[in-house]
Amino acid sequence: MTTIDGLHNFRDMGGIPLVGGGTTRHGVLFRSDALAALTPGGVEALARTPIGVVVDFRTPEERQMAPDRLPATRPVQLVEMPLLEGAMGQLAGEALRALGSTDGTDASALTAAMEHLPTLGDLYLAMLQHGAGAFAAAARLVAAGRDGEPTAVLLHCTAGKDRTGVAIALILLAVGAERSAVVADYASSAENLAGDWAGGMYAVLTQFGIPLTPALRTLVAGSPASELERALDWVEAEYGGAAAYLKSGGLTDAELAALRARLTTG
Repeated sequence: MTTIDGLHNFRDMGGIPLVGGGTTRHGVLFRSDALAALTPGGVEALARTPIGVVVDFRTPEERQMAPDRLPATRPVQLVEMPLLEGAMGQLAGEALRALGSTDGTDASALTAAMEHLPTLGDLYLAMLQHGAGAFAAAARLVAAGRDGEPTAVLLHCTAGKDRTGVAIALILLAVGAERSAVVADYASSAENLAGDWAGGMYAVLTQFGIPLTPALRTLVAGSPASELERALDWVEAEYGGAAAYLKSGGLTDAELAALRARLTTG
């Protein structure tokens, strides 16, 4: 598996099994955490990949705080598609508002307030309710890629697990990927982020006096399969599947066919 120095949650989405046989193609669709921490070697490694389009789901505030580092040696198109739901800044704001609802001295009251933060499943449902256009646009960029040229697409947010995870799941399911494999890939983000990445995020929160409850730890660095399953169940109930959901956001039948041709093999 290709690794990029400075990234913790980077991977190629090739090799995901398809319903009925075959797999997703390598070198077409990638996912990652934000590119702000790329080392010089990491930037060079990114330039050697087939990635030519980077989709950033972060808000303008997140991008300003930690701008992506991109190769200067060849063109890479940066596409900004901000999705508020799942933003680390929003989660920190929720935590601070929870603290503001107490007198700041009762530890048990602070912990109780933190337990009322939204779950990842709540955030994913909000994304799905408001973000069909953005998710369809990301799928359209993948469909527009061409073999033999650096036109592969990298999707990322801050952690590369929530906004990115929902987008990746929708695209993979729309081309016929096995749901269990899609969910397993999503769940692997927590292990990727454990350690230095998660520790750095927790340190920022504790600087504000925010107690690191299990619920907050899950929001920041967790990826429980059950949370994505809940979101996918909603897509099935409301739209009949990921393909129909993406079409509700503007993806055409021709673009969906191109997406399947581009991303699948076998």
